[in-house]
Amino acid sequence: MSAQTSPAEKGLNPGLLCQESYTCSGADEAVFECDECCSLQCLRCEEELHRQERLRNHERIRLKAGHVPYCDPCKGPNGHSPGVKQRAVVRCQTCKINLCLECQKRTHSGGNKRRHPVTVYHVTKVQELLEEEGMDEETKRKKMTEKVVSFLLVDENEEIQVTNEEDFIRKLDCKPDQHLKVVSIFGNTGDGKSHTLNHTFFYGREVFKTSPAQESCTVGVWAAYDPVHKVAVIDTEGLLGATVNLSQRTRLLLKVLAISDLVIYRTHADRLHNDLFKFLGDASEAYLKHFTKELKATTARCGLDVPLSTLGPAVIIFHETVHTQLLGSDHPSEVPEKLIQDRFRKLGRFPEAFSSIHYKGTRTYNPPTDFSGLRRALEQQLENNTTRSPRHPGVIFKALKALSDRFSGEIPDDQMAHSSFFPDEYFTCSSLCLSCGAGCKNSMNHGKEGVPHEAKSRCRYSHQYDNRVFTCKACYERGNEVSVVPKTAASTDSPWMGLAKYAWSGYVIECPNCGVVYRSRQYWFGNQDPVDTVVRTEIVHVWPGTDGFLKDNNNAAQRLLDGMNFMAQSVSELSLGPTKAVTSWLTDQIAPAYWRPNSQILSCNKCATSFKDNDTKHHCRACGEGFCDSCSSKTRPVPERGWGPAPVRVCDNCYEARNSQLGLVKDAARPAYWVPDHEILHCHSCRKEFSVKLSKHHCRACGQGFCDECSHDRRAVPSRGWDHPVRVCFNCNKKPGDL
Repeated sequence: MSAQTSPAEKGLNPGLLCQESYTCSGADEAVFECDECCSLQCLRCEEELHRQERLRNHERIRLKAGHVPYCDPCKGPNGHSPGVKQRAVVRCQTCKINLCLECQKRTHSGGNKRRHPVTVYHVTKVQELLEEEGMDEETKRKKMTEKVVSFLLVDENEEIQVTNEEDFIRKLDCKPDQHLKVVSIFGNTGDGKSHTLNHTFFYGREVFKTSPAQESCTVGVWAAYDPVHKVAVIDTEGLLGATVNLSQRTRLLLKVLAISDLVIYRTHADRLHNDLFKFLGDASEAYLKHFTKELKATTARCGLDVPLSTLGPAVIIFHETVHTQLLGSDHPSEVPEKLIQDRFRKLGRFPEAFSSIHYKGTRTYNPPTDFSGLRRALEQQLENNTTRSPRHPGVIFKALKALSDRFSGEIPDDQMAHSSFFPDEYFTCSSLCLSCGAGCKNSMNHGKEGVPHEAKSRCRYSHQYDNRVFTCKACYERGNEVSVVPKTAASTDSPWMGLAKYAWSGYVIECPNCGVVYRSRQYWFGNQDPVDTVVRTEIVHVWPGTDGFLKDNNNAAQRLLDGMNFMAQSVSELSLGPTKAVTSWLTDQIAPAYWRPNSQILSCNKCATSFKDNDTKHHCRACGEGFCDSCSSKTRPVPERGWGPAPVRVCDNCYEARNSQLGLVKDAARPAYWVPDHEILHCHSCRKEFSVKLSKHHCRACGQGFCDECSHDRRAVPSRGWDHPVRVCFNCNKKPGDL
């Protein structure tokens, strides 16, 4: 029985000293009370005394704060029941016994005992204990709830108002290891939900605010702890109230329902309206569809020792009438619950998620309302642990937090569906495919867990997004689905060899398993379309904020230019001449047919200035002739030559015919997923503003524009068709695996 006293236990009863003086001489604070020794004992005396064989089995208790011992000789005088002891008011130091007031008068009011020294116990504490022992059970329960207060748990914007698990427990004012259940209330605004909770759990005290005003007195979700029934009581905002953010507030109700063990639906209507059945039916469907999976995931993710039940709470419909009979009064042979199930079926609603639905009615001929029947029904349901067991308050908070993290965010007005209280739009991802407009079928915030967007329907092709994906037909027929993209060169070719083969045989389609399966100019004539021979085409959805659909299949020209730059840099180590020669030759391989070849351009077509080896030759996109920089510095759109609406380089003569703006060779070669130059004003990473001195560079992985400092890394991007190291930005370079 003996144990070391922790520092926290010292000073609990500073007025109670050891009554034995066996080891401590009566100077130490009392820690134990031994009923058979009839004394309070310090730690040392208790240990030494009960080492003796005859005292070893004595029953001792550890003292709590404010402890007052019982009277030793009292066995029930003054009308008390036999065997019931009174609390002591003094201790006789000579007789070494505790005495109540009556026993002190009876045994120590005369003779020598009147002079015995006594220790007086704390009078106020004795009176409190005496008062408590004289209370009936109902009064004791009422006293337990005197200090209960409510607090805002979730506001009208679905924001949890407690910072963490510890803050939740502190505001509830319960012990962290206390097992409890959750009771919540729903109903239309003005039906007296807060009033019902106050009288059912807190004996009429206004724990939850009530008001006679027209405006709703409950905004958001409020909670309080009932120490009598060991439940967390939750008050919710009324339905059908004129509020903003109606969709989000309705979704909030289902989150509360999901963490509840028992739900009260309060109605003050003389007859049960269809809204009641539609609300519960829609709540059941949404709970099964969206919340059961998340509750299971929360159990695994948070490592909870108490599994969160995937079966919904029990429901009690509390129906108060004034002028009409209660449900079932005119059908004595049928129980009200049977009539409720029939109403659900007639409305096409099936409350399968709830563990049970009960009806409790009361007819109020003269106020106040009688809540005793509801209280008894609640107590009976709270004792039933077959479906949902009590759990620690921390588990309740984690479940609410998980549901709030998953199902949060604004709900656009155009997604509101008024045919259901809880439409899918309240809980599913709001992203729409940019190509076909189909919505994502996954739950909200699924991206946080790495789950990609998905749609129920197939997508349609959009030229704007070029949302086609090629897969190898041979692999598909063998049961594998392998994506392929057209490239300038096979992955096994060096940049030199790949460019040479491209100039001769055109672009390639390479499968990781089958190797090169197609070359666009392999036979120079009679080549069949790859879609008809070696690849399958799949149309994929285009989701906002993602770039998976932008794996362009037609950026061979830009890849060739990148490879050309690589070769030119390699040759430049030898001399500038070979660099220009290689550049001119490769440019001629991809030049439009109407361009004059570089080898034939010896002088500027306008000013007739002869070109030297180091001079740059420029082609006018309109006429195709060669010019010096001064004579071809103007730009304008040349759509008739296939350059699209973007401004490109033209000579002065062509510009005078039709004026316009900007362009370069790479305008024709830019992949579709690259952000256009005229839209790039700042570096996508460091936000530096581009100028004449600060050049723009495209990341070959994401297609955004960066300065050189933020995109100096080189890495292969096979998903875009770049098998050899090319420019990538700092962020893409940090991504693990293949790009």
